[in-house]
Amino acid sequence: MHLVAAIQMISSPSVAHNIATARRLVAEAAQAGARLVLLPEYWAIMGNQDSDKVERAEAPGAGPIQECMAGLAREHGVWLLGGTLPLQTDQPGKVLNTTLVFDDLGCQVARYDKIHLFGFSNGSESYDESLTIVPGSRVGSVVAPLGRIGLSVCYDLRFPELYRALGPCALLVVPAAFTHTTGRAHWEVLLRARAIENQCYVLAAAQGGLHPNGRRTWGHSMLIDPWGKVLAELAEGEGVVSGAIDPALLASVRASLPALQHRKL
Repeated sequence: MHLVAAIQMISSPSVAHNIATARRLVAEAAQAGARLVLLPEYWAIMGNQDSDKVERAEAPGAGPIQECMAGLAREHGVWLLGGTLPLQTDQPGKVLNTTLVFDDLGCQVARYDKIHLFGFSNGSESYDESLTIVPGSRVGSVVAPLGRIGLSVCYDLRFPELYRALGPCALLVVPAAFTHTTGRAHWEVLLRARAIENQCYVLAAAQGGLHPNGRRTWGHSMLIDPWGKVLAELAEGEGVVSGAIDPALLASVRASLPALQHRKL
């Protein structure tokens, strides 16, 4: 059994404030026994404007956000999956929206740049991540003590071919900042579908509440098992969602219903 945790936040425009919150919640998760901790998308900064994250973007391997993540992993002896942070690019006014993975020694062992960029408009609210974000081009995964972990971010959840491209994983992670509108409609059903069709655990860490910039995110961070059962969930507000990854259950589901072996395409 491997205990994992997802951190739910209501991130603000202040990097320092968000780092303090992350420190507190990661410590809480580690003290409860979690050996792998997932932060939400945009955990380090949710700006008043989309361009705010460009100003706080860091070069790969340097900066207070990355130093915080490496330090937390090392201090608590946990694998820390850093939600997303903005990394610098050579395109003016744009960043990469990047997940970094640190092992329990505080060493960076994997990186994934978000591939699918969110766009949504319904007349009353509108979002277009492509205005400030450069899309990634490669899938990402990492082998941890609990097995292979597939990396994805938020809007990626709507593209099942991404998860097929990752191959069999013990755990899929989804750091996210789903809007309240789209989250209420689709969040849980999409997460459960990814768990069921890939016969693996899914750990989702979300932003969950009303942010200083006026945006409202859906929350509902959760852990889902390979049969699609929600094992733990936090609706709104800051907090920690935790549960166990059971290799025996994973093997049992795949043995009793060998759908992954029955694929034709």
